[in-house]
Amino acid sequence: MRQFDLSPLYRSTVGFDRMFSMLDQLTNPDSGQTYPPYNIERTGEDSYRITMAVAGFAENELSIEAKQNSLTVRGEKTETETKDREVLYRGIAGRAFERRFQLADYVEVRGAKLENGLLHVDLVREIPEAMKPRSIAINGRNGKVSTIEPKAA
Repeated sequence: MRQFDLSPLYRSTVGFDRMFSMLDQLTNPDSGQTYPPYNIERTGEDSYRITMAVAGFAENELSIEAKQNSLTVRGEKTETETKDREVLYRGIAGRAFERRFQLADYVEVRGAKLENGLLHVDLVREIPEAMKPRSIAINGRNGKVSTIEPKAA
């Protein structure tokens, strides 16, 4: 695939850094990163859940960080070598990982829980009152006031 150099555009624009970074990320995807597998679900009108398969990881080996419009989940296995047993086959991956998710505006992390080898991260989108649609009164010719109501989605 072709690589596009967007660096000349950075020099001639002010305030569009985030947009160019997003374009740069589109041309350079996660380079085939597939570990750990995850699902993204809609659990309500404005609520979502990310579920990651993190079998073999304990709570103290996982970290979740929400910063600006990014969510980062890291896992680092602490090796507990035991001399009394020998692993003949290792099928459960215990390698370190870092998975990043881009969050939309006004999406907040509400909580996370680890159960049965699955990490659930709950997200909620809360739009501020100033950004929500509102009714506007229209003054008619005969003095009557009518309003325009937003249509339900």
